[in-house]
Amino acid sequence: TGGRIVTNLEDLRASDLGNAGLVEERKIGDDKMIFIEDAKDPKSVSILIRAGLERMVDEAERSLKDALSVVIDVVKKNKIVAGGGAVETELAKRIRDYATKIGGREQLAVEAFADAMEAIPRTLSENAGLDQVDILVALRAAHEAKGLWSGINVYTGEITDMMKEGVLEPVKVKEHAIGSAVEVASMILRIDDVIAAAKPPPMPRGQGPPPD
Repeated sequence: TGGRIVTNLEDLRASDLGNAGLVEERKIGDDKMIFIEDAKDPKSVSILIRAGLERMVDEAERSLKDALSVVIDVVKKNKIVAGGGAVETELAKRIRDYATKIGGREQLAVEAFADAMEAIPRTLSENAGLDQVDILVALRAAHEAKGLWSGINVYTGEITDMMKEGVLEPVKVKEHAIGSAVEVASMILRIDDVIAAAKPPPMPRGQGPPPD
């Protein structure tokens, strides 16, 4: 409300007062709460979540936290890209174009990296109950036709411009996801041996450990 905390009423001044359209006490369930509404330039807000089941409340709280995290990422990085598998498909296309310029085993590794990029659109189409092969073919064709932001509309099953649809994702999230995946894959590829450690068999009764 813009008000200031005053410990002594004798020190109260007009400049210490805040502004709000409504301040009232309400009973929510068994709890009494103070509601402050229509405050001028509020510095913080509260979101009240109610549901019939505790699990529904937990799910709503998780969704809200995820949404707030996305907003924070956008504010910090201030860059967004289209969702719906558009970015991954475009990256896969450009990586395959790069693979044609190199030879040997490296080309196979680069092509495998491009295939891995398309895991996102494949998963999206599967979760939406769509045919993965048909969707992937249509998606690749759209990007070959310079459809940079073409992605999967899971509601209609069509390939549309995700920017126009308003399906957006923070760049920071994409960078983190791809970077983490590359790091894990690189760690696995560096493994050149596996040592299996098992517990020793139990000693028979009456026998002690072997002498040193």
